[in-house]
Amino acid sequence: MAENDQLYIHDGRYYGRILAGDYSPKLKEKIAGYIMSFKTFEDSGAPVIPYIAAWNENEKIIWYEFAGAEFIKLLECNFTEIAEVFRKRIIDRRVYKYLDLDMEIQEEIIPGKELFGWQEGLREESKQTGFVEAVYKVAIKDNNILWLKDRANIETFSKDNICISLGCLTDVTKEMEQKDLLEKIGYIDELTKLPNRKILQRITEINIGQVNRKHLNDFIFSMIDIDHFKLVNDTYGHQAGDYVLANIAEVMTSMKRVEDEIGRYGGEEFYTISHGNIHSGRVLAERLRKKVENTDFIYNGQHIKVTISIGLASAVELEILEAHNLIELADKRLYMAKQSGRNCLVWQG
Repeated sequence: MAENDQLYIHDGRYYGRILAGDYSPKLKEKIAGYIMSFKTFEDSGAPVIPYIAAWNENEKIIWYEFAGAEFIKLLECNFTEIAEVFRKRIIDRRVYKYLDLDMEIQEEIIPGKELFGWQEGLREESKQTGFVEAVYKVAIKDNNILWLKDRANIETFSKDNICISLGCLTDVTKEMEQKDLLEKIGYIDELTKLPNRKILQRITEINIGQVNRKHLNDFIFSMIDIDHFKLVNDTYGHQAGDYVLANIAEVMTSMKRVEDEIGRYGGEEFYTISHGNIHSGRVLAERLRKKVENTDFIYNGQHIKVTISIGLASAVELEILEAHNLIELADKRLYMAKQSGRNCLVWQG
């Protein structure tokens, strides 16, 4: 099929690589038929975005043989730029899997900035399964967010070292926004507005997965407890105690870096998750400790001073890296900090 046959017309040209490249007649015939079928499907007005993506197994470059006009419109780019622009616009990629017999759904999230490092593994997995099903969180114009569900079949042409993804993108923004809202309600502590203990397991497992896959060298988990908090409630009342909890949350949030996570574990206990080694974790913990110590909490004209104790644990310390082991070690060191006089941090022992 010659290029000037205008098999796929986009601005009057065929922009793919296979039909004009040095590939087998069988592959070219397949691609030509697929493009004609996908173009007809697009012209039907179905509320999905059809596409045909391709990649060489010996390279990391992906390109499109066909892409629905709506895809190009959403990304505001030229046809030849789609693959690169789409990759840069992805905030994260999510896959949902059922876990064994209990049918619990597990959500696996890969941040967009890490996708390139996962590329080889994801492509190999799609070759083995023969399909792809994922949801992409994508940034589009005017700082808007779009959620696209991707479902595709994968075909491999070994003679040409080419893999083809025949898929459709569906806009599932309303559904995902509702899901995120429900999660936000369930995972955010009402008093402190921080992530609560429910989300802790999920965040920790994501970081553990990154360490296991060598995408992250280390991370630090910290348990934080307000010293003598019962005395605050007994002296100033429970409303004053709530005021202190909410304001400590604000103080700690103001001190964290973008990559740090701070949440409420329960009662007067908080937690942090920070990327880096034990040294960088200690730096963050000490900043939090000093800031709380030097803050004057004023409730109904009463000046309330509190301090915090902190126990830290790093992922690389553990022979068996599991969330409960990490939390248990940090909690043990928090107890040691309490036993050492409070208003301090313990990171070893």
